[in-house]
Amino acid sequence: MLATSIRKSAAVTSLLLLFAAPGVLAGEESINLDPLEGFNRAMFSFNDGVDRVAIKPLTQGYRYVVPDVAQTGVTNFFSNLRDVRTLLNNLLQGKLHNASEDFVRLSFNTVWGIGGLIDVATPLGIPKNNEDFGQTLGYWGVSSGPYIVLPLLGPSTFRDTAGLVPDMMADPVRYVDDRALRNSLQVVRVLDTRSRLMDSERLISGDRYIFVRDAYLQRREFLINDGQVEITFDETDF
Repeated sequence: MLATSIRKSAAVTSLLLLFAAPGVLAGEESINLDPLEGFNRAMFSFNDGVDRVAIKPLTQGYRYVVPDVAQTGVTNFFSNLRDVRTLLNNLLQGKLHNASEDFVRLSFNTVWGIGGLIDVATPLGIPKNNEDFGQTLGYWGVSSGPYIVLPLLGPSTFRDTAGLVPDMMADPVRYVDDRALRNSLQVVRVLDTRSRLMDSERLISGDRYIFVRDAYLQRREFLINDGQVEITFDETDF
C-alpha cells in the first residue's frame, strides 16, 4: 500500500515537473481553489520528509546499481501497463479513435516488445495517450473541487481523489496473484518513477508548495482539455 501511494505521488509530480512553469494559475483564482492550505502544507511537508528520508536515497542506489539500458526497459514496462488505464478511460470518454491507438500500442508493445520492455510502438508512429478516471470525470463536466494534498499520495483535487479507486482497479499489477512478486513490482515502479524525477526536480523554485500546487492544477487542466487550455500569469512575475 505504501508503495502504491508513493507511486501515485511520484507520478503526479513527474507530470507537473515536465510541463509546469512558475506563475501559472497564480493570484486570486488559485488561492480560492486552495481553502485547505494549512492542512495541505502540513501534508506537503510530511510527504517531502518521507521522500527525503526513504524514497530518494533508495532511488539513488537504484540508479547506481541498475544499468541504464535496464532502467529504460523498466520504464517502458510500466509505461505499457499504464496504457491499460488509458485505454479504458478513453472508452469511457467516447474517444474511440484514441482508444484504438491505445489498443494497438498496447498490443504491439506487449507482443513484439517482450511484455513492454521495448517500446516498438513509438518508432512506428503510434502516439501515446494519457488518461485517468479523474480526467474522465472532468471530461463529463465534474468540477475539480478544492485542491488537496493527500498523505503519501501527494497533490490532488476532490475530483481526482474520487478517481483513485477506479484507477487502482485498472492497474494490472493489482491482479498479480503472487504477493511477493506484486509487492516487488510496486517497489520497482516507485523507484523507476522517482528516478525519472531526479533531474527534473531542479525546476522547482521559490515556494515549493505553491510551485507544485499551481503546476499540478495547470497540468490537470491541460490534460482534461486535451491541451486546449488558457494559461494565465501573475503580473508580479514579470
